[in-house]
Amino acid sequence: MATVGAGRIILGLEIIPLLFYVGAAGDCVVSVSQPAVLEADFAEGAVTVPCSFSTAGCRPESPTKLWFRLGAQKPETLCVNGQCSSKADKFTVTEDLARNQTSLTVSRLTANDSAIYICGIALLSSRDPRAKQTGAGTVLVVRESKGLSTKLQRLLVAVLSLLSIYIAGVLVVFVVLSKSKSKTPRKKERDESQKKKSARRLFQEIAQELYSKRHVGTSQLPEKDNTYKNRRARYNCETP
Repeated sequence: MATVGAGRIILGLEIIPLLFYVGAAGDCVVSVSQPAVLEADFAEGAVTVPCSFSTAGCRPESPTKLWFRLGAQKPETLCVNGQCSSKADKFTVTEDLARNQTSLTVSRLTANDSAIYICGIALLSSRDPRAKQTGAGTVLVVRESKGLSTKLQRLLVAVLSLLSIYIAGVLVVFVVLSKSKSKTPRKKERDESQKKKSARRLFQEIAQELYSKRHVGTSQLPEKDNTYKNRRARYNCETP
């Protein structure tokens, strides 16, 4: 902690002349705030350090934005007004002046990127020393990933969601098909039972008709025999 405090003092001594160089001292107050600590994994690839500021009693103008880094060796000026000294876009600056915000993005993270990142804001038209301020600094800690990265976790969640939707669709199709198949045998059984009933009914009607005919035939035979006997008796009486 003593080393970090001493480094901040040294960085402050180097920043103050730079802030006075970009503008002379007037009547204006600038406040700068940034998060105290940020943690990042190697697997994430990049991390963004935010910085917000406010002004009071200042003339409307576009401020000068500066980013510094206090590492293990010496303070380092990274970017001034969006122009960064790094190669291959190691550092990039994003600005939103409507919201009084600026941010520094550190790409291709390595262990050497663990440092204190400080945001500085200066209004050039003001002669007040308070118009040139820096934030308290953000301690960036870059660690080796112990588990899945955030992007990989999101991808895994998306894949699992799609897989669950696919399984749900397959289950719905299976249920619909099983219901349709269960309805088909029932319909066949119903048709077969109706056919059996109709055949049984037809057989009963035929048997009843045969029984009726036989009953009618047997009931007419005695009448015919009595008629024959009466005729024969009459014939015997008439003959001498």
